[in-house]
Amino acid sequence: MSERYHFEEFELDTGTYQLSANGEPIHLEPRALDVLHYLVRHRDRVVGKDELLDAVWGDRFVSDAALTTALRTARRAVRDDGNQQRVLRTAHRRGYQFVAEVDVESPGPTRAPAGPSAEQSIRFCHAEDGTRIAWASLGRGPALVKAANWMTHLVLERTSPVWAHWLDGLARTHRLVRYDERGCGMSDWQVPAFGFDAWVDDLETVVDAAGLDRFPLLGVSQGGAVAVAFAARHPDRVSRLVLAGAYARGRRVRAASDAERAEAALDVDLARVGWERADASFLRVFASQFLPDGTPEQWDDFIDFQRLTTSPDNAARFLDEFGRIDVSEIASSVACPTMVLHSRDDVRVPATQAVELATLIPDSELVMLDSANHLLSATEPAWHEFLGRVEAFLDA
Repeated sequence: MSERYHFEEFELDTGTYQLSANGEPIHLEPRALDVLHYLVRHRDRVVGKDELLDAVWGDRFVSDAALTTALRTARRAVRDDGNQQRVLRTAHRRGYQFVAEVDVESPGPTRAPAGPSAEQSIRFCHAEDGTRIAWASLGRGPALVKAANWMTHLVLERTSPVWAHWLDGLARTHRLVRYDERGCGMSDWQVPAFGFDAWVDDLETVVDAAGLDRFPLLGVSQGGAVAVAFAARHPDRVSRLVLAGAYARGRRVRAASDAERAEAALDVDLARVGWERADASFLRVFASQFLPDGTPEQWDDFIDFQRLTTSPDNAARFLDEFGRIDVSEIASSVACPTMVLHSRDDVRVPATQAVELATLIPDSELVMLDSANHLLSATEPAWHEFLGRVEAFLDA
């Protein structure tokens, strides 16, 4: 059963896996949130260091520095520090204890929202390098796996006007399996490896954890390149491939002029400044590119979503790695039927990238949608066409 812990101006909601202050969400690295949650749940006693390491990191070997960093991050989030210790107290040579006054609210079961997304279950698995990956399953029917893409959060997506209709639509006739990529959402934010090969390996880790042998695979945006690489690496496991707003070559790779190379570098700088300063004017650039036809409310939600799903450093690292993606040489190895769908006037990823993918991948079909949005909105006709096309393709 989910619980809400209220202390000072803060609320820790275990149902949504979210810390907030005066109703405003606070983005917090998942391990730090785990430490805070474990300590507040066992606030009646001092929790030893070894117990805390086992509870949060499991059988993964980590140094004491990892725990120190998580504690420092948790303290910073609740405006505490090692000197004040008004929330988290260090008991010398014994461990740590949550010492702030707490009111506990147990909402109990609530009426599930309509649609298959009500059946979501969240689990965790570990990559070979120990990185914890959060994955979810929702809906019923044959499996459909969605490769991770940037800026996701398994819980927050369900109420996001940017993502909720994607989840309900895709899970309408399938069991949708998706996950937060490393460095993002409910997966670990501080990771030993951060790059394309690790993303492909994480997809393999998730489908193995979900017990899937052969399945259709969906890749959205940069997740499309991950899906292409996985399908090329495992032709026996992917039955059909759907690529939406995807590309074979990142912005740095496909840049053909100094101006285009400067634009790709500016993308990374905007992310770093926007996240570090929590400056809506910088983050609005991304909102306007992902949803140029979006409403002001959708833009505001997208900006908040950006802040909550990853850290400033990771935002810049993501965009830098995206720019270096290149699956153009392995795309021809994809052996399954493939559908490439793309908004005709996509501002974020030009439609020429969809044409390139459809040209490179054998047995592929290109569908151009009448939209300018990189992420289709629930109210535009292109969304309903997208959903219909995908369902028909998967059922063929």
